[in-house]
Order: sequence, then structure tokens, then C-alpha cells
Amino acid sequence: MTDRITIDDIARDLGISKTTVSRAISGKGRVSDETKNRVMEYINKHNYRPNMMARALAQQKTYNIGVVWPGDYNAVDLPFFQRCMIGMSEITASCGYDILVTLVIGDDVSGLKRIIANHKVDGIILTRTLVDDKHARYLRESGIPFVTVGRTDEDDIIYVDNDNFSACRELTSILIAKGMKKLALIGGSTEHIITRTRHDGFVAAFKDAGLTPDPTLIYLNIESKSRAGNILKDIIKRDIDGVICMDDNLAGEIMLRCRDRHIRIPDDIRLASFYNSSLLEGAVPPVTSLNFDDKNLGAVAAKTLLDIIDGEEVTSRVLHNYEVILKESTKYQKEYY
Repeated sequence: MTDRITIDDIARDLGISKTTVSRAISGKGRVSDETKNRVMEYINKHNYRPNMMARALAQQKTYNIGVVWPGDYNAVDLPFFQRCMIGMSEITASCGYDILVTLVIGDDVSGLKRIIANHKVDGIILTRTLVDDKHARYLRESGIPFVTVGRTDEDDIIYVDNDNFSACRELTSILIAKGMKKLALIGGSTEHIITRTRHDGFVAAFKDAGLTPDPTLIYLNIESKSRAGNILKDIIKRDIDGVICMDDNLAGEIMLRCRDRHIRIPDDIRLASFYNSSLLEGAVPPVTSLNFDDKNLGAVAAKTLLDIIDGEEVTSRVLHNYEVILKESTKYQKEYY
């Protein structure tokens, strides 16, 4: 009777109810000092190690963390969330925690309110940050420990993020150094902080080269295929050197539109993406992009949250685990020889 002993065993041997045992372990509820002492003496005598539920009662923990996915994620987002989740799961499992996933749509925080009000989790990981982030604001007001995956403008919110700024700056700098000084940039919603970060990295690369990007070649809030097609019509008239897309969903759409119009990549126009996902694995030609270790990002976010839950001092972290992958889509014709 060592590790296998249960609350049922304690209750039976002491002739009391399981509820009384749980109250004695957790310190909650009405239990006499005499009964509590009997339970604790029994535990010490039999080297009892509580199972997870008993542990949770004793330490007032659920041993669950909540992971919040945006309900409007698309095909390009899914691999990112999956890899992050694998990293999170490896850390939480090693620490005896489980993960509860919840979706949030728009500004609706009802799902978050429900799992917090019902005491289902000990902390939360937000997997997307917004410029006006109502979810982060609600979590901060609720007092529950939480971490965001992605930068935030709020100084008192702990975040873990890949170094998207430096990565986008480096990729853009490489393209400029290869002679592509007239570049178009196509990105998604400016409500997402990642959009702003990627844009800032792009602009910084031009500044480093003593240049200024053409603001009329920067297209943001592009979230439909039809708009991407219209942009291509516009930029091919501008005699540009290349196009950088902020994610592979946009890059894939541009490639499709180019094929429809018999525009050759890289002969007629060069193309790069600020993110490397499985969507472009079979792309022809292969696309120059940035590669991030999303699994490690998720693992660090989970470890940071667990440290906060355990009362440890933590700080926000920017992870420099990226690489620039140069492929055929940004080669000039002369580079083939």
C-alpha cells in the first residue's frame, strides 16, 4: 500500500466518507481538527501520494491549462497551431497537466468567461495577439495567469514570440542586396500585431539600405482571393522587381493568378513569403521563405505559463529560432548559369 492507495482506501480504513477525506486534504469545508489529523497521520504512515484529482483538491489546482484558438483561422494557420500544440503538449504532459482547447470568434469572450468561471483551468495561452486585444484585456482583469503567443503592446502582459521583426528584415535585406529594390508587400489584417511586425521588418530593411519602400506598393488587409487577383493586375503594370507575401496563403494565391496569366516565376516576377508552411511544399518553383520552429515556440509558451502558475518570476521572451530559405522563386535569370 504505497503508490496504489486511493481516497477510497483512506475513507474505508478510517470509517469516514470520501468527501471528508477530500476536505481534510484540501483544507476546504467543515472538518474537525481531530479528523483532519487522523487523515494526515494515515497519509504519512502509508506514504500516500495523491492521484491528480486529489492533488488538485489539496493544492486548489485543476492541472489543466486552456489554449485559445481564434475561430477564424484558415488553412495556412492550422499547421502553425498544430505544431505549437505539439510543443505545448510535450511540456504539459511532462508536468502532469492536460490541455483544454477553446475557440474564440471576434471579440466574443464568453468562452473564456465560461471556463474561468467554472474553474476548469489554472492558466491560459492565447495563440494570437491583436492591436485592440479584448481577450487579453479580459484575462488580465480576471486575474488568471496567462501568456500570449505573439507580441503585445501591453507592458504588463507576458508574451513569447518568434523574432518575426528580425526575420522579415533579414529576408527583405537579402532580396534588396540581390538587386530587388522595387518590392511589393502583400499582407493580411492590420488588426493582427503580426501583420504590423512583418511590415515594420520590411520597412527597416529598406532603411538599412538607405532606401524608402514605395508606399503605393504596400497592400494590407488583403483577406480575399479576388483582392489578391486585383493586386496582381496592378503590380505587373508597375515594372516591379518582386513580391513579398506575409504568409503562404497569399503567396499561393499569387502563384495561381500568375499561372492563369502566363506570368513566369521567377523570370517575369520574383516571389517570397514571410512564412514557410506545408501549403507551399510542392510549389513550382520552390518559394523563398522564412522557417520558424513553431513547436519550440509552443513549448516555451507552455513552460512560461507553468512557471507563472508556480509563482516563479518570468519575463517575455523573443525566440531567435528562424532561418531564411532561399529558393528558385527569387532567382534572377542570370543566377541559373
